[in-house]
Amino acid sequence: MTKEIIANVEPYETRVAVLDEGALINLFIERGEPLAGNIYKGRVANVLPGMEAAFVDIGLERNAFLHVGDIRSQRLAGEEIEESFGKGAIAERLRAGQEILVQVTKEPMGSKGARVTTYAALPAYYLVLMPTVNYVGVSRRIEREQERKRLRQLAEKLRPKGMGIIVRTAAEGASEKELADDVEFLLQMWNRVEERSRSSRAPSLVYQDLRLIRRVVRDQFTEEVSRFLVDSPEEYHRVQDLLNSFAPKLKSRLQLYRGPEPIFEHTGVERELEKSLRRKVWLKSGGYIVVDRTEALTVIDVNTGKYVGKTDLASTIFRTNMEAVGEIVRQITLRDIGGIILVDFIDMETEQHRKKVLAALHEAVRRDRSKLHIIDLTGLGLVEITRKRVYQDLEEVLRMPCPYCEGRGRVFSPETMGMKVRRELRKVMTTTKAAAVLADLQPDVHAFLFRDGDGWVRQLEQQTGRRLRVRAQEGMHIERLRVAEGPSLEELERAPIRQDREQVAWLDYGPAEAIGVGEGDEEQELALSLSGRVDGLAAKLRRLLRRT
Repeated sequence: MTKEIIANVEPYETRVAVLDEGALINLFIERGEPLAGNIYKGRVANVLPGMEAAFVDIGLERNAFLHVGDIRSQRLAGEEIEESFGKGAIAERLRAGQEILVQVTKEPMGSKGARVTTYAALPAYYLVLMPTVNYVGVSRRIEREQERKRLRQLAEKLRPKGMGIIVRTAAEGASEKELADDVEFLLQMWNRVEERSRSSRAPSLVYQDLRLIRRVVRDQFTEEVSRFLVDSPEEYHRVQDLLNSFAPKLKSRLQLYRGPEPIFEHTGVERELEKSLRRKVWLKSGGYIVVDRTEALTVIDVNTGKYVGKTDLASTIFRTNMEAVGEIVRQITLRDIGGIILVDFIDMETEQHRKKVLAALHEAVRRDRSKLHIIDLTGLGLVEITRKRVYQDLEEVLRMPCPYCEGRGRVFSPETMGMKVRRELRKVMTTTKAAAVLADLQPDVHAFLFRDGDGWVRQLEQQTGRRLRVRAQEGMHIERLRVAEGPSLEELERAPIRQDREQVAWLDYGPAEAIGVGEGDEEQELALSLSGRVDGLAAKLRRLLRRT
């Protein structure tokens, strides 16, 4: 297979795409400083026995979450001997105010802080050093048993006493000297981490992982990659220097892009990226999959669509499911979907077809670098997948919840809103002491209310003895109703729309996002969400300007 890595560097954003046979399979986006992989000297803020967890202050806005299962014996900063956290309940292992060394395993997401562990892991090109565990492992992607045995023996020979080593996929075929150089480099790095932890006060950063492009070089640039194309001369030279130190044989595959067209446009990545965010993804046969996200899980549905097959229904369903397997795995890895994933395949009648689809799914996910577990296909055609996620997925990075529908994806219909408006206006007309009421609403809702004329308005005026006028206002949110009360309709129509008491006071009915103001935490959350996406919109605008 031909793999390519395409890197686009902008002032406030770096994007790296991985292509396999021309198809986009991974996209990494970095804005600001990443946290995953960093090591901090932290201070235990509080211990929660009921959750078997603790919160650790590592100097960020929100405290990091440390579960009891992620606590391991380790050498603490400033201690001459190794201190054990023990094996009992978390209240017996940690105490508030205690200083510990932790590594971030998962970036902060939404309202949740970072997740951390005391199992430190320092990666290099061929090996990962685990200073706090006594363990040797070999990447499952190295399949030849003889090579696995050779690498395991070398790792056992080279690993420092009391520490662990994991042999990475890139080590396949590597010599003993290359592995030994990695061990020496990682030991020096760990010694610097310990030295910094002894000389610093908690909370403090004692080790920072590489930035995106150099991290991709370390983790993704292997013999499988035929070309690494980057559009930044500065990053090109940095990557050259990095390759000189551990993989000089790959230097010839590194290329600097100098074309006038933006690199993602030139390579077709921009077009593929737009497709990757769609809810419906078409298959070549005419079938399609639908990707829907909820708070708890992601649901992927398979449909035959325009594909009608050539023989019988069972064969049509089987072929659609088999084709969908590859696209489902591609979408999961491309969007970096984590947590619980529920795949709803089209129901298959024969057990043989179900087994073949499940086998194809197991085979397809073997190339995924994230930890993934598949639960057997049920009789209803459902497959449950759990996948570990470290960084925010593509949807969270590039998009935000709609400020109008609060991420629901749906709003009230004109009919539903029209009936709500009539009830609200009846209440206002009944309770107000003013002689006239003026209401503004969205044109589609207005059209529904007056589809049979204004008889309901006249009837309401007769029942309450007050005047009412309802106007259509272009640009209003469909769930919004704006009402003003006054001595006459003429005075109300002349008055400007203001929210004070000096003139006519207009009252808004509807969701805070529709009205344009928030209440308490909602307003703050919306403001933070908007500000957090400004850099992404600016980066996209700059790319569009360069294109023109």
